[in-house]
Parts: sequence; structure tokens; C-alpha cells
Amino acid sequence: MNKTGIVISLAVGLVLLLTAWDFAVRPIAGPHGRLELAMMRSADSLPVVISTYFATSGRCAGCHGFDPQGIASIDGQGRDVNVADDWRSTMMANSARDPFFRAKIRHESLVNPAHAGALQNKCLSCHAPLGMHEERMMGHPPFTLAHLDTSVLGLDGVSCLSCHMQSEATAGTFFSGELEFDSARVYGPYADDQINPAIMEFFVRFRPTYGSHIVNSKACAGCHTLVTETADLEGNLTGDHFVEQATYHEWLNSVYSANGTQCNTCHMPRINDGILLAAEYPFLNPQSPFGLHHLVGGNEHMLRLLKQNRAALAIPASDTQFDSTLARTRRMLAQHTLDIALTLDHRTDDTAYFALRLDNKAGHRFPSGYPSRRAFIEFIVLTAEGDTVFKSGLLNSADEVEGHDSPYEPYYDVITSSDQVQIYEMVMGDVNGDPTTVLERAKEPIKDNRLAPVGFTSTHFAYDTTRVAGVPASDIDFNRNAFGDEGTGADVVRFHIPITGVSDALHAFARVWYQPVPPAWNQEMFSYSHPEIDAFRDMLEASDRSPSLVAADSLFLGPAGIAAPAADRVRVAPNPTTDGWVSITAESATSLTLLSVHDARGALARFDQQRTSQGLRLRLTDTAGTYFIRMRIDGEEVIKRILRP
Repeated sequence: MNKTGIVISLAVGLVLLLTAWDFAVRPIAGPHGRLELAMMRSADSLPVVISTYFATSGRCAGCHGFDPQGIASIDGQGRDVNVADDWRSTMMANSARDPFFRAKIRHESLVNPAHAGALQNKCLSCHAPLGMHEERMMGHPPFTLAHLDTSVLGLDGVSCLSCHMQSEATAGTFFSGELEFDSARVYGPYADDQINPAIMEFFVRFRPTYGSHIVNSKACAGCHTLVTETADLEGNLTGDHFVEQATYHEWLNSVYSANGTQCNTCHMPRINDGILLAAEYPFLNPQSPFGLHHLVGGNEHMLRLLKQNRAALAIPASDTQFDSTLARTRRMLAQHTLDIALTLDHRTDDTAYFALRLDNKAGHRFPSGYPSRRAFIEFIVLTAEGDTVFKSGLLNSADEVEGHDSPYEPYYDVITSSDQVQIYEMVMGDVNGDPTTVLERAKEPIKDNRLAPVGFTSTHFAYDTTRVAGVPASDIDFNRNAFGDEGTGADVVRFHIPITGVSDALHAFARVWYQPVPPAWNQEMFSYSHPEIDAFRDMLEASDRSPSLVAADSLFLGPAGIAAPAADRVRVAPNPTTDGWVSITAESATSLTLLSVHDARGALARFDQQRTSQGLRLRLTDTAGTYFIRMRIDGEEVIKRILRP
């Protein structure tokens, strides 16, 4: 009887096993069975977790990640553009693992331990949004660092649903991490009749639908505008508030908001290739345009540090993926951030007068975001033999700018000595007006001379969150044109260089460097000891701390008393020009007159011009092409060729 029962049980088990196998391998809405799909997804290093409200990136990567068949997420040139692999090596993906962030939030908690829970919960609302907001929506106690290391949702950083599940109705109206989500609804850029929502809804129980905010800067607003409460030096809240960052409001206060140029125009560039979105469903219609999930910014230093420590930080991204993100970051800094033009105003026997114009090409201030970030100008003048005549803005062995004053370097309109350096930065002030790097102690900016975007004005409704500080009214060209109108997005720094006894030819070099984690910012934090602070200190000391080069220009001057040919004395920059604006300056000229502009066929082309203190400012037509600018300098005609991509 027992043997008979065992045989029957085995037979029943075999039938059930075969039935389950058939169920597992039977194709479902595509060529793959459930078992095959599960194996594909488990092979990915991204975590797969489904919670009450959210799911991690690994769940999305099952369809929107790498396609082993090479069909989905492939552009017109055969390149893999899957969103999961482009995203995973970005600062967004690693926002919760970022050791600088972890050290800083621990520092803030040690300074004001009574506020530790509230501070951590606020910071994690953007750095670990799915973990924090899951707990909030469940009605659980506030999400803190004590929860983060065991929260797969939290460690997923700013992952897919952090953006794609944000409520369309409230996006752009809530800030400081107070995000609102629409449960079980995932927004994308494609109309409902373009997609097949049943597939996603069946497998991951989220219904995909069109959301206008997904291709709008509103999706960025909730975290990239942060207002913090102010505490005095004893830790008592004063009722004041401080704008820690306002990148979204900087964009609002710019020409880009007015003309519809959204954040994703640069940070998630769109391609017009038809892209098949889901890896197991070749019967779906390709979608266009497609937003590349590069999510690139300018923090090259921290990306290098993350790559170097990816094993210790358990980052699910490869060296190759980090290399791709680093290359995109360098391209963003070099091509889409800043134009500079160096000119000579005048030269006497004892002084050379240079002017360096910086034009901000970003859709927000530069630098923007977290207030540790700064940019500075390096300016060097050499003789023809290579001897140094003047230098300003060089870094010393401690990665600090030579001549940097304590506690901060003031803003300069004119630089006359080597111990002066132009640094574009925000310096936070506490309740006593003293500089601080403790965010909760910040009451107002002492200095904020970061370059404004084009179109930025002090009369805009968002100026209260984006105001300039520490730039004297006597500086008439900071974000102003020759007529005093705001909105140029530019600054002109003058260098009056003593050259007594130097009559040789001179070579001047100007470079703008970006430094997201300058050493002075960490001094206050490193005075505390905690495993997370100590770990970041060790990683930082072992990292390549080189600043990132953003823009450079140079100028060669012949020996004193010898006038250069007119064509050599006229400079047109930038060339090429990405936005149509160029500056025309002429060295040692008594007159400069613009005659006409012609296209490559020789036909007259339309243009607008402004006269500036350095010469002329010209805006070409929006039509791409090659243009020729005719002008007259001191009676001699000169033609300059310029490219408008």
C-alpha cells in the first residue's frame, strides 16, 4: 500500500512538474516564456524588488534594459541605448551611495543631533526617494540613515519610478523633496494610442500613460529646488529659511524657460530614431523621439571617485559604463557650459590691460546645485621665452587656489595682483553673518556671484530664490549689456597686468576650471570623526582631485611698438557659435565698424548688433551655416569667417 502511494505521489508530482514546466516555457505575449524572462532578469546586477507602491530599477530593466537579441533599445546606427545601462553609472543612480553625501548628512547630524532624524529624512527624500516615500506613504516612522543600508528601494537612488511615477497634477508645484506620486501609474512621453499598456500592466501592475511633465522641467523641480530651515549656533530653529539650491528656479528665470528649452534638452538629449522600447516584444511599434537616459551633469571628480570605489560602495555599474558617463560629462562641460573670449584692451610701457568675457551657455547658473561647487579663472602671462610675467588662479599642492583669502575670496571686477583670483561660488552665511558649511546653520548667502543664465533678471518672480550676492553695483557688465539691460548671462573680468621693463612679445592664457569638492568646504566636516566621514576622507585623498577644464582661450601679443596686421587684431568669438551670439573685439583700435554679414553663397544675412565696452556683440540668424563678417578697423577692411552649427 505504501509503495502504491509513493508511486501515485511521484506520478502526480511528475504531472505537476511537467505542467509547471510547460507553463514556464510557454511564450507569453512574445517569444519568451516566464522562466526565460526570469533568467534574463536575474542575470542583471540591478536589484529586483516590488513594494507596495514602487519597484526598483531591476524590475524595469527586465524589459527596458539590455536586449540579448539586439533588437530593442537599438538606435539607427546599431548602438545600444537602453535606459538602464545608460542610467546606472550616473550621479542620479548613485545618489544614495554617494560617499560625499553620506559624510555630509552624517556631519549635519553630529552638529545638531536633536535634529538628526528630521535632517536625514529630508535629505533622503531626494537622495533615496523610493525608500523614503514608500515609508511615508505607508504611514511608517520617518526614513533615516538607520533604514537606508537595509532598504533596497532606498539604495536604488533616483531610479526609474522616482521620475516616471511623479504626479502630473502636482509636478512643478512641490519642492524640497516633497514629491507626490500617482499609485500604479507610470508616465512616459508617448501618447496612449502609441503604446500597448496592457503588457506592462499585466506583468508589473503599473499602467503606462502619457504625461506632459515627463519631457518638461517640472519633473526635476521637486528635488532641484531645496529650501532648508535655519538653526542658530546652539541648534535652535530661528524661523528663517535658506535656499540651498534652486536650479529649477534659475531655469525659470532664464530665456530657456520662455522658449520651451527643457532640462532634458541637455541632460537627456533626444534622438529621432525609432526605438523599440521593450526587450521581449518585437511586435511593438518603435517610438520616436527617444530620450537618452544619460542624465549627465558636470561632476567629473565624484564620478571618478565612484568608479574607483565601486566595489566598496556596491555600485551595480561597470568600469565601461562609468567611462561612458565620464566622457559625456567632459563633453557637457567643454561644449555646453561656457564660452570665453580673451582680448587686449590696451598696452602701455608698464601695464597690459586684458578683458576676459565669460558667457554662460547652461540653462541655469554656473555652477549650479549644491553650494560646495565652484569655478575659478586661471590667468597666466608669459614672455616669448616662457618666463612668467603674471599668474592668478593656480592650484597649490593641497588643491586650493593660490592666494585664496580666508574665509573666502571676494568678487573682483578688476584683478591687478597675483594674490587675487576670480572664483564663482556661493558662500553661505550663518545667523551672525559668518561663513559656514553647515547647511542647517545657513541663513543667507554672503557671496553668490555664480554666472547667471541668459535672460536672468532681478525683476523675475523667482529672483527671491536665485538672487545675486556680493557683486557690487559698480560692476556694470555682470549679466548686463552696454545699455545696462539685464539678461546677458555673461561677466567680463579685467586683468591689469604690470609689465614694467617687459617689451618682448607676450602670450596670455585664460582657463576656467570647475571644482565640485574644494578643500575648504570639507574642513569643518573633517573636524568630526565618524565611519562615514572617515571613509569619505580616505576615498577623497586617494582620488584624482584634478579640477575639470571648462573653457580656455589665449592671446599672442607682438613686441611693444610693433602694430599687428588689422586681421590679427580683430577677434570674433566664440567660433563656432552654438547660439548665434559672437563678440567682436579689436586690439589697440581707434575705430571698429561692422559693414555687413554674408552667408556662404555671398547673400546678405540678417543680424542684430550691440555695441559693448570692448567692441561689438553680434547675433546671427538661426539658420545653420558658414557666415562671413565684413568690418572696418581703423580704415582697413577685414573679413572673418564664422560657423553657426
